[in-house]
Amino acid sequence: AILVSVLKSSYIHLSYWTDASSIPAAWPPEAAFSAVVDTLKSKIQGLADKKAPQLTALRKEHGNAVLGETTVGQCIGGMRGITCLVSETSLLDPMEGIRYRGRTLQDCMDQLPKAPGSKIGLPEASFWLLLTDEMPSAAEVQALNEELHKRSALPEDVVKMIDSLPKETHPMTQLSMGLLALQPTSAFGKAYRSGTLKKTEYWVYTLEDALSLVAKVPLLAARIFRNVFMEGKHIPSDPSLDWAGNYAQMLGVSDDPLFKDVTRLYLMLHADHEAGNVSAHTTHLVGSALSDPYYSYAAGVCGLAGPLHGLANQECLRWLKNTKAELGGKEPTVELLTQFAKDTLASGKVIPGFGHGVLRNTDPRYTIQRQFAQDNFPNDPLVKLAEVCFQAIPPVLEATGKVKNPWPNVDALSGTCMQYFGLSQEDYYTVIFAVSRALGCTSNLVWSRMMGLPIERPKSVTLDWLSAKVK
Repeated sequence: AILVSVLKSSYIHLSYWTDASSIPAAWPPEAAFSAVVDTLKSKIQGLADKKAPQLTALRKEHGNAVLGETTVGQCIGGMRGITCLVSETSLLDPMEGIRYRGRTLQDCMDQLPKAPGSKIGLPEASFWLLLTDEMPSAAEVQALNEELHKRSALPEDVVKMIDSLPKETHPMTQLSMGLLALQPTSAFGKAYRSGTLKKTEYWVYTLEDALSLVAKVPLLAARIFRNVFMEGKHIPSDPSLDWAGNYAQMLGVSDDPLFKDVTRLYLMLHADHEAGNVSAHTTHLVGSALSDPYYSYAAGVCGLAGPLHGLANQECLRWLKNTKAELGGKEPTVELLTQFAKDTLASGKVIPGFGHGVLRNTDPRYTIQRQFAQDNFPNDPLVKLAEVCFQAIPPVLEATGKVKNPWPNVDALSGTCMQYFGLSQEDYYTVIFAVSRALGCTSNLVWSRMMGLPIERPKSVTLDWLSAKVK
C-alpha cells in the first residue's frame, strides 16, 4: 500500500490548462506497480512542464499571428503545404528528412540502444525518445521491453475472432478488426465512461493505452501472418527478445539473425513521419474527438491501407520484379535502365519509389536501408537492380522538368530488403508498416492529450464559393 501511494503521488503535477491535485479516478493497476511506466510518466510530465510556458505564450500572445496564406490550389490539392498541425514528436525537413525529436535518423541509428550483437537502433527505444525527448539508456529500454511483454497477451476473444476470419480477408482488414476488438480493454475508455475523469488525467490513460497497444500489435500482426500464409501454425512469443526481434521471430520466415535486424531497421525507420500523412493525421483527427487510441489507430490503419499511402512499398517491389523480368536476363546497367525509364515515362506509366510530397532530396530512410543492403547482401539480383535504378532514374526524372524531387524514397528498397529473407508475401508488407507506425501515432496521441489540443474542425467550402472568392 505504501508503494502504491508513493507511485501515485510521484507524477501528479500541474498540467497545461488547469490544476491537478487529486488521484486519477480509475487508476490503471498495471501502472501502479511498474517502475518503468512511472519513470516514463515523470519524464513526459517533466518535458510538459518545460514546454508549458511556450504553449501558453503561443495561445495567449500569438494566437492571431498569421502563419501563411491558403491558395485555391492547396484547397483542392490535398491541403499540401498548409501549416496547420502541431506534432511534437517529429518534424520533416525537405532536405534532411524526418527528425525524431530533433535527431536525424542517422543520429537515432548511432545513439539508440541496440540488441546484443546488433548495429540497429531499437525501434522501441525510438518510442521512448518520441515520448520523452530523451535517448533512453540500455537499462531503460530493457525495462520497457519487459513492460511491453507483460502487456502483450491477446484476450481470448480477440484470438478467436482473428482465427475465425477467412484467409482471403486482406491482412490490413484483419489488423484493423483486431485493433477494434481490443478496444474494450481501453484504459482511457473505461476511465472516461466512469464520469469522473479530469482533463488533466487524459494523457495518463492515453499513455496506458499506447503502451498496451504497442505491446499487443506485434502478436496480433504475427498471428494474422501465420493464419493467412502459414496454415495457422503459430510461433510463441519469446519474452527474452526485444520488441522488434520477437516480432521477427514470431513471423518465422527466416532463422537468419539478420532478419531480426532488418525488421528492427524497418520498424525504427517507419516509426514516425510528423502529423500530416494520412495514417498519422487520421489517428490524430479521430483522437481529437476523445476516441481512445484503439479506435483512433484502427482508423489510422485503414488510411494506411490505401494504395497512395502504405501500399507503395509493395508496388515498388512489384515494379522491380517486373523490370527484372522485362530485362530478360540482361545485366542491368545505367545505360540500359536510363532507356528503360525513358520508355516507361513515354508510355504514360509512372516509376514508383521516386519522389516525395515533402522531401526534396534522397530520403534518408532509403539511404540507411541502402547501406544495410550493401553491407549484407549486395549481390542479391533485386538489390543490384535497385542500385542501378538509383543511378539511372533520377536524371531521367529531373530532365522532364516536371518532378520536384527525382530522388528515391523509403519505398524504393524496403520491400526488396524484406523479400531477401523470404518475406515475399507482398500483401502483408503494409501490416509491418502499421506495427512500426503505431509507435509514432500513439506517441502523438499522448502529447495531443497532454497539450489539451481540441477537436479538429477545419472549414470546408464549395466550388461555387471558391469561384466567387477569386473573382
